Amino acid sequence: MSLTMPSGLRSPPTPRSSAPSPRPTFDTDLLRAYVKKLLQTTLQNATWPDPRERERVKAWMKEIGERVKERMLEIQPRGFKYIVMTQINENLGQGGRADMCCHWEDSDAVAQEVFHNESLICICVAFAIRTV
Repeated sequence: MSLTMPSGLRSPPTPRSSAPSPRPTFDTDLLRAYVKKLLQTTLQNATWPDPRERERVKAWMKEIGERVKERMLEIQPRGFKYIVMTQINENLGQGGRADMCCHWEDSDAVAQEVFHNESLICICVAFAIRTV
């Protein structure tokens, strides 16, 4: 037994735009310039504290992380989730390096910046992950 429907009972095709809908992008160059300036102004004259003052390092990391996240929200307030990781270590002449390779969708982004002076090394990595 064959069930065929008359051609007049088919649903009309869904209208589709020929142009793809634009995905939001995140301007990492704008963020990178901000983070570089922020690290320089915050830590330029900073020195590694003695063990009794380690809370100062935590306060620097928290301030930097919060300010970077606020700037990310200013750059692109919707469509992304943000992750900011900040690490500050004592500079004992060991050098420092931060490399990041991410394999996500084209609209996801990462920005990183390394700052160092005679006393400390700071690495800040910020992720913008598209949610829409």
